[in-house]
Parts: sequence; C-alpha cells; structure tokens
Amino acid sequence: MAGAFDGLDVARAPGDGPVAFGAGLGAEVLLAAYRRGLFPMPAADDYASAFNEARFEDAVAAGTVALLPGAAADDDDPYALAWWSPDPRPVIAPDGVRLGSRLARRLRNSLPWWTSADRAFPRVLAACAEDRRPYWLTEELRIALLQLHERGAAHSAEVWDGEELIGGVFGVAAGPVLSLDSMFHRRSDAARVAVADLAARFAEAGGRLLDAQWDTPHVRTLGATSVPRARYLAELAAPPDGIRPLAPDSLPASRLGRV
Repeated sequence: MAGAFDGLDVARAPGDGPVAFGAGLGAEVLLAAYRRGLFPMPAADDYASAFNEARFEDAVAAGTVALLPGAAADDDDPYALAWWSPDPRPVIAPDGVRLGSRLARRLRNSLPWWTSADRAFPRVLAACAEDRRPYWLTEELRIALLQLHERGAAHSAEVWDGEELIGGVFGVAAGPVLSLDSMFHRRSDAARVAVADLAARFAEAGGRLLDAQWDTPHVRTLGATSVPRARYLAELAAPPDGIRPLAPDSLPASRLGRV
C-alpha cells in the first residue's frame, strides 16, 4: 500500500489543489505520504466526495491530478480521500515559535501550567476532532494516527493546569521534519504553548523543521514563513542523522517564556 506513491512526482504536482486521490488510509500509507511531503484530507461525507469528483475529474482525466491505486475494496470511492502538498509551504524553525511578549511574561510570572509529550495522545486527538467543520479527522484517519503514535512516529504535546488538560497539538514526524496536524485549547493561549513545547522538544531531539501545512494568518502569528515546495521537499529528504526520540518528561511551561 505504501508503494501507491512511488510513481507520483510531488515536485511537479499542483500546488494550489489536491495532488492525488485514493490509496486508502492505513498507517504505512500515511507515513509514506508524510515522507513524500503529502498530507491527507478525507472527505467529511458522501456529498464532499461527490464534490471532489465533480470538481477534479477533468484534472484526473488529464493526468494533472493522480488517481492512486490501492483502495481497500472495489466499491471504495477514491474521491473520498485527497492528498495535498501546497506550494509554497509554511514552515517554522523549531526555535522560531512566537509566543509574544505578553504570554512569555505570563508564563514566567504567574501561569502554573506544565507540559508533557506523548502522555495523552488519544485525548489530544479526540479534542482536536471536537466540533470541527469540515470534519477531516475521520475515524479511519484517527486509527492510522494512533497506530503511528504506537510506533513512535506521531507525537503530541500537552498543556496542563494541575491535572486538567487545557491544550495540545499533535503531528507526524518524518525524519528531520515534524508536520503539525491540529491543535486545540480550553484556555486562552494553551494551544500556542503546546506548539512551542513540541517545537522545543523536537529541536532537542535533533529535529530541524516544523511543517505548518496550510498558510493561514494564524500559523503566521506562530512564526511560520512560506518557502517554495521544492525547498521543503529538499529539507524533508535530508538524512535524518542525529534524530532521537522525543523526551516525554513533565516540564514547567515557564521555561518556554525564557526563550
């Protein structure tokens, strides 16, 4: 299944729409996709899948957008799963997450929050799926992500106030790059703290780049800058020399305010 991407030239694929449809969503396929600079966008329902087909079937017929092999069953709808690789690509240096002076000061002086990594991955995943529209974190994708987490390829950072989980972020590591998939907060700024914490831990583990996937005003406030997809793919293909497991320790969030 992971070989479904072998003939796909991501560098020449559309940068402002889906690169491909189909292939299914097993853990091996998902990890292979991230290693090639792709990420999935499952259709929320049959209507969304039908919309994908109506909008992109001409591009598929022309070969501009690939239709991948490897569906789990003959009656599976390939348009229910799109693979994206935007160009340009928003990225953040692991030491480049912006907290802002106000939040940094609060972390240093008053907020009693603490952080952890990979302590509550299923809870972070579930919280990121709550009340989100369009609903892209489907059950199939969540199962694949949980399997990658068990293999040490998907990570979460959690922010706590006492024993209450108040924020988090999760993503998939592909060599020197950690792709940020989603975040949530139950207190103001807790998601931002989670991103900063995961970035700091990834840097300490030898990681070299965070992938923000979609270029939005929000990720720009976190410190993201857009780079050509070719540069992003080159970073992704760099040898993962010196990459170590993420440290799971419970740490005071106040340390992030000192950066």
